[in-house]
Parts: sequence; C-alpha cells; structure tokens
Amino acid sequence: MRLASSGTWPRTPLPPVHFADFLERIESRRLREVAAHWNSARAGRRMPGWSHIDPLAIARQLPIVWAWKYDRPADRFTGRLAGEEINEAFGRSLRGADMAEFFRDAGFEAIFARHRRVVCEPCIAHGRGQVFSHARRVGFGERIILPLAEDGEAGDGILGATVYSISPPAGMAGPRGGGEIVTFHPLGPVDVPVR
Repeated sequence: MRLASSGTWPRTPLPPVHFADFLERIESRRLREVAAHWNSARAGRRMPGWSHIDPLAIARQLPIVWAWKYDRPADRFTGRLAGEEINEAFGRSLRGADMAEFFRDAGFEAIFARHRRVVCEPCIAHGRGQVFSHARRVGFGERIILPLAEDGEAGDGILGATVYSISPPAGMAGPRGGGEIVTFHPLGPVDVPVR
C-alpha cells in the first residue's frame, strides 16, 4: 500500500498471514534470513523479544539490520542499533537517538506512523521501491519491519532490515512517480520455524 500524503496508510483490512506465506513474498535472500530468524526466535510466542534475537544467527546480515525500542507510555522510539550499511545510508548512527529528532525534517510523521503500527497492532510490514528518500540518498530496495515484545504480547520494539542499491535492479521500478509500496499484515498463528 502506498503511503498517503498525510502520513497514514489506508486501513484496508488484510487477513492474518501465515509466516511461510510472508516469507515467500520477500525477494531478498538476506531479508528472508533475518525474517526466518525472527520467526524461529518466537519459539511459540506471538512475538520474540529483543533478548531472543541471536546476533550470531544473523551475523552475515547484521550490516542491513536496524532496531528501535518503543516506550509505550511515552509513545516514542529510541534507536537501538543499525548495521554498517544502514549507518552509511543515513550518514550517521541511530543508536540512542530519539526518532523524532533523528527524522526531524525528514518525514518523521510518516516513519513514526509506520513503525508505531507495526509495534502496536502488531503486524509485520514489507516494503519495496524507493528506500532512504528521507535520508536524501534514494536507493531502490526492499525492507521488512517486524515487531518485538519481551513478554511475547505487548510490543516494545521493532526489528527491521533493508537492502538497497543506488540504481534500480531489473524489474524494480517502484510505484509510478517513485516512492515505496508498503503492505502490512496482522500476525497470524505461530508457524513451525522456517529455515
């Protein structure tokens, strides 16, 4: 779904997605590996917590991984980490940064709405097209955004990963006029881990 100019997404309800179906929609092998680890880390819970994510299991993918902590009472995100490729795209690290400050003058409202939706509904998101336009370094790529919850139920963060290149890969023109197409899927039943 395309982001509307107001920074909100259309609320067309989608059915919960089985994780195996979501995984099949992801084109990048690197993103599939991150997503598969997230699913495996759930270990019967609705969502894994940050402490359940094993950096060694996704060591080759860490350069494309990023994460934010969510403070539900304050309704704000704080940067947890970003890999080298993400830091390079932004030109700085998001670690310890307040999201509102980090994305000030760079589409904060839309970015906040997208991340808040993932953590609060909760749902999983998949995007494709122009990425990092808010960093004024437009690339073409794909991203996933996955909710985290230390207790398995109440979202308290997100784990994301983004792959991109400066020129569009074959067959990836993105939506007409540029931008990114993002789809949100409610969490379905906990599947058997997919490797």
